[in-house]
Order: sequence, then C-alpha cells, then structure tokens
Amino acid sequence: MSLMNSDELGLVLSNLFASSDQSVRLNAALMAGTYPKFEFIEILISQCAIEPDFFVRDTLSWALMRQERERVVELLTPQLHSSINQARSQALHTLSKIGDRANYHLITEDLLFDQDDFVASTAWRSASVLVPEDKKSELANLLISQLGRGDSDIQFGLTRFLCVIGDQIIPPLKQAALSESEEIRTHAEFTLIRYREMKLEWSN
Repeated sequence: MSLMNSDELGLVLSNLFASSDQSVRLNAALMAGTYPKFEFIEILISQCAIEPDFFVRDTLSWALMRQERERVVELLTPQLHSSINQARSQALHTLSKIGDRANYHLITEDLLFDQDDFVASTAWRSASVLVPEDKKSELANLLISQLGRGDSDIQFGLTRFLCVIGDQIIPPLKQAALSESEEIRTHAEFTLIRYREMKLEWSN
C-alpha cells in the first residue's frame, strides 16, 4: 500500500467495493480499517448506503471508527437526511458505535419518528446509547409515544432501548399503561415488567 499515493489507494478501494463477491468487499472494509486513510472516509460512507450484506456493513462501521472521528461525523451528518433508508440507518448505527454523546443532538425527532420502522428503530437504539443524563426524561417520553408501533421485533427492540435509559421511563410508562389502546397498554405493561426484571439481573 505504501507504494501507492492516496488517490490510487482510494481508487483501489472503490474498485474492490464494486465487486459482486461479498468476501472481496468484506476484505476491502477490513483493509480500510486496518490502514486508515483520510481519503477512505467518503468511500466507506458511500458504500454504507448501498452495501447489501449485513456483515460487510458492520465492518464498514468498524472501519469508520478507525478513521479520523471528527471528519467521519462531519460526513455522516448529511447521510442522516438521505432519501435512502439504509444510508440513514447505517449513519445512525455508526454514530452509536463511535459512542460520543456530543453527537446526540444529531438524532432528531424526524429520525426517531422516521416513517421507516427499521430506521426509526436504529434511531431509538442510537439515542438510548448516546443520550446525556439531562436528556433522558425527554427521550423517554419521545420513545414511549412509539409504543405499539411495528411488528413484534420492532416492539421488543423498543422495550430494550427504553430499559437502557433507566428509571426515567417508569412514570410515562405507567401513564401509557392506562391508555385506551390495548396495544399501547400491553406494550407499556410488558416494558415495565421487563425493566423490573433487568434491574434485578443488574443487582445480582
């Protein structure tokens, strides 16, 4: 790699990502993370939006974590507003992996209420990881407004993400448990039970 200049390295990486072979794309992402280069960041982010394989996408996020963080976040931010669902969800996923709470403000209500269930669920998870202490009650109320949304996997995910927030979820969940909607009541009651179970697990 040292025999190539930055433009040549970027071209090689782009060509590898154009391969139809999943293993070639996976190795390309591994290479980009093992030998981080400023020029790789935009290529990695572009691939995130179109990569069909889950394991490659996860490796892309890992590779981005190995790059210059400030530049990564700068280039990820426009992806949060992309018309491509996968671009939004992958940008959110990468932000959660970076783990800097200073980026919490990037997870807007538009993303938390995204029309795509998977994007919204990724936003919920990312927000629950990055939320500062003084924003937890506000986030709890926003997420609880989504109770009953989606299929069983989406709903169970929301329960898990709410439980990560902590005790701030209890008052609004108790209120939601009085809802006229059976689906919302059931989801709220289940989440309260699951949170109590998790607290017992954490204390042991």
